Amino acid sequence: MSLPLSADAGHQRIRVMVVDDSAVIRGLIARALESEGDIEIVASVPEGRSAIAALQRMPVDVVVLDVEMPVMNGLTAIPLILKIAPRVKIMMASTLTKKNAQITLDALAAGASDFLLKPSAVRDMLGPASFNRELLTKVRELGAKPSRATASLVPASGGLSSLLSPIKPFTVRPPLMRAPEVVAIGSSTGGPQALLRVLTDLAPKFRPPILITQHMPPTFTAILATQISRQCGVVALEAANGMSVEPGHIYVAPGNFHMTVDATRTIRLNQGPQENYCRPSVDPMLRSLVEVYRGRVLVVILTGMGHDGLAGCKAVVEAGGAVFAQDEATSVVWGMPGAVAKAGLCTEVLPLGELGRRLRPYASGEV
Repeated sequence: MSLPLSADAGHQRIRVMVVDDSAVIRGLIARALESEGDIEIVASVPEGRSAIAALQRMPVDVVVLDVEMPVMNGLTAIPLILKIAPRVKIMMASTLTKKNAQITLDALAAGASDFLLKPSAVRDMLGPASFNRELLTKVRELGAKPSRATASLVPASGGLSSLLSPIKPFTVRPPLMRAPEVVAIGSSTGGPQALLRVLTDLAPKFRPPILITQHMPPTFTAILATQISRQCGVVALEAANGMSVEPGHIYVAPGNFHMTVDATRTIRLNQGPQENYCRPSVDPMLRSLVEVYRGRVLVVILTGMGHDGLAGCKAVVEAGGAVFAQDEATSVVWGMPGAVAKAGLCTEVLPLGELGRRLRPYASGEV
């Protein structure tokens, strides 16, 4: 059981505002978050306009924001919230419908950091259910104060490569010497917008197929693939069992399925056990790619909580492939990319705005 924090430590608590038109749901979310001593509910309001007024009176670290509300809905509120409090993290909360999935992805494009699916029945929010655990985990990750000591990069050869900080150096590996036959991308919290930025910078001149595992539920992944196609001008598909892996195509793992590739370079989906608490998970995808493509795999790990992809990246590097990661400063959560960077698996750790440009020679066959 967690002990409550002392009054002296109160300023360390994560300050949360809950915005939902249902007083019952606001109460359930507030009780779940305040069940531990490191989170404080500083406001509970029924719609976006009230949230904006509250933000003008008090500091907030995380806003849990409903999608559909009267007076001002969540999507309308996001830019106004961020104008008042640019550093606040917004987590959308919605039920799983195609309409809400599209609105939620639009909200991420507008500046929200993450989303959480609300159970369709209020009773499912009671007690220590998976919703409450996910809620606590995500609020803690989003509300964590940024690290003051960003690790420096030390090349495997021993020389100093980055000027960020002398604390906790990690190593980077020699660059990939051969053009990859496949590119794999893993992402989670903050991933949809990071994906669109990297893929826009790569398109339309990438040659190898790109396989993406983004932690998302069903419905969301199909919409994400459509957004990638529309924004990047490429062929992006939600993967289906039996699809051939074709050059110049992008395949997004469908929600609730692990995506792998077999020896005939055909996509295989399965609902095996969750890995790293995720399905789809990055690790099964990477393991299968190593078996098929050996050392001709290039991996990109983008923003996300946890360490999914770490074991798979180790296998990729051992086979002769390469790993690139997003840096801490531009990540919404530096969990997944931080894990591979700290393990010394990366060829480069770069800001989001530089990743696509740096990957372009590999993906276009110029290397």
